[in-house]
Amino acid sequence: MAEHPAYPVGLRLTGRRVVVLGGGQVAQRRLPALVAAGADVTLVSPSATPSVEAMADTGEIAWERRRYADGDLEGAWYAVVATSDPEANAAASAEAERRRVWCVRSDDADAATAWTPATGRAGGVTVAVLTTEAKDRDPRHTAAIRDAVVEGLRDNTLVAPQHRTKTPGVALVGGGPGDPDLITVRGRRLLAEADVVIADRLGPRDLLDELPPHVEVIDAAKIPYGRYMAQEAINNALIEHAKQGKAVVRLKGGDPYVFGRGMEEAQALAEAGIACTVVPGISSSISVPAAAGIPVTHRGVAHEFTVLSGHVAPDDERSLVDWAATARLTGTLVILMGVDKIGRIAETLIAHGKAPDTPVALVQEGTTSAQRRVDATLATVGEVVRAEDVRPPAVIVIGPVVAVGAPTQKPQK
Repeated sequence: MAEHPAYPVGLRLTGRRVVVLGGGQVAQRRLPALVAAGADVTLVSPSATPSVEAMADTGEIAWERRRYADGDLEGAWYAVVATSDPEANAAASAEAERRRVWCVRSDDADAATAWTPATGRAGGVTVAVLTTEAKDRDPRHTAAIRDAVVEGLRDNTLVAPQHRTKTPGVALVGGGPGDPDLITVRGRRLLAEADVVIADRLGPRDLLDELPPHVEVIDAAKIPYGRYMAQEAINNALIEHAKQGKAVVRLKGGDPYVFGRGMEEAQALAEAGIACTVVPGISSSISVPAAAGIPVTHRGVAHEFTVLSGHVAPDDERSLVDWAATARLTGTLVILMGVDKIGRIAETLIAHGKAPDTPVALVQEGTTSAQRRVDATLATVGEVVRAEDVRPPAVIVIGPVVAVGAPTQKPQK
């Protein structure tokens, strides 16, 4: 058997019996993929790791708390032999051979009838890498090849022509806080497949340079508004391009539904009969503080965090925030779009009982190379913003957690 390469094949295990022997680290790694494949999984092991036990507790797998016994593989289509007992592994492998059950072994790959490839997924494609020569069998090398291929598919550096028909419609993609590496895998894939991209100013602009030349990139800030409101014009542009049969991506900063007017766009598309996909993004409300060394919650310091819009002042009749109730909160306040209003916001919070010496941090251009953090207190923040010339976009964090983190922390590149 060792003289010939393995024959690669994809197993369709939905509803089929799979037996896993041993509840240790190997099972912990293999079980999620088997469950995701729809297999009817039975674990046979006297003990299991906490993660494996949790899968049994939630009903994802059946667990027989005992050692392997001959006959356990009856009716199985596939078996994973991964106990700490070499004799039990050999016996189970022999049973698999008798019953013609494909069997992988964690302790002796040469004695197995099947090997588990290093797998990864990107853009609806499963990448599986197997070593063809026994003498070259190095799991680290195999995993490195897999990772290189998957990363190339994800960041569009490894491109293969697509011959399938694209589905016209609109994807509302949350681009994250600014660092192009913080967009989701799905968001990046949809960008790579787009015909038209309508981008916000706060979206990850570096990603636009990676798009193929044929992709039309539209700056949402420069759409001619005419007699329309800005948002109405953007909605119309999305609908117009989608009705032309194009795959459209609306690239937004942060998350589409966190002060991003994503639902307004989704509603307009639904009314026009346009298919819409929403891809969540990493919100700047939590990621930017984290990049600056500030946890929005911390044990013994803050058990809650509240995200507020500061685009209108507290005394503006359009404000929907109950500032009196907000001032009584003991957790963290995160304010977006509030740089030019922070002075009045701070005064209002103090007037309603918030301590003037409450720590405040302003993180400008968070997660990008231009990130900077400016610290103040509620009593001084208005003056500090002017003196330090803090400008949007900036995330404002108010509360004791500001003093927990490391002020010098920078984005990791």
